[in-house]
Amino acid sequence: MFTGIVQGVAAVKSIKADGRNKKLAIEFPMGSMLDQQLGASVAINGVCLTVSEIKQDILSFDVIDTTLKLTNIGLLNDGDGVNFERAAKMGDEVGGHVMSGHIMTTVSVSRVEQINESVHIRFTVDRQDEVDARRYLFDKGYVGLNGASLTISDIGDDWVEVSLIPETLRLTTFGNLTAGDKVNLEIDAHTQATVDTVERVLKQRGIVLP
Repeated sequence: MFTGIVQGVAAVKSIKADGRNKKLAIEFPMGSMLDQQLGASVAINGVCLTVSEIKQDILSFDVIDTTLKLTNIGLLNDGDGVNFERAAKMGDEVGGHVMSGHIMTTVSVSRVEQINESVHIRFTVDRQDEVDARRYLFDKGYVGLNGASLTISDIGDDWVEVSLIPETLRLTTFGNLTAGDKVNLEIDAHTQATVDTVERVLKQRGIVLP
């Protein structure tokens, strides 16, 4: 489990093909992975990955082909920055919202606008195959973007927008995003269950939502 409170930015040390999968090595800020263990979970750009190797501040992860297809992990190159969060412990404060690290889809940056001290980023949300994340997105609702728990500040038929304060920009990679970049999107399980239940009940009553 994760909270969506990104703990910092790490750097891709290497990413190598391993058959249909990839081996991802990431160098974390000094001390940020202190006492980390093999088999532990770490969110990388919001994707829950399992630690397979530890060499001081460099941790390695095996990324399967399905994850590479559904997320932006497969687009990473050596030296790229990624958001990271260690798995939450029982009793930790949940400053964002509960996240599982299971990405639903990716969205594309369509606009980045700075207004005074804040930055507004708009993302295009397309329907991909059977995945339609738009059903779960609401004005002022929560959304997980590259592992960060954020509040939707504006929304349209095929886009959502978030507004970021300087502290979020300092701790994450959002300040480096440009138009066309792919970002991982996660919808929390509670929202998915609520929307799916309401839609099922309405359908049983013969009410079809537009």
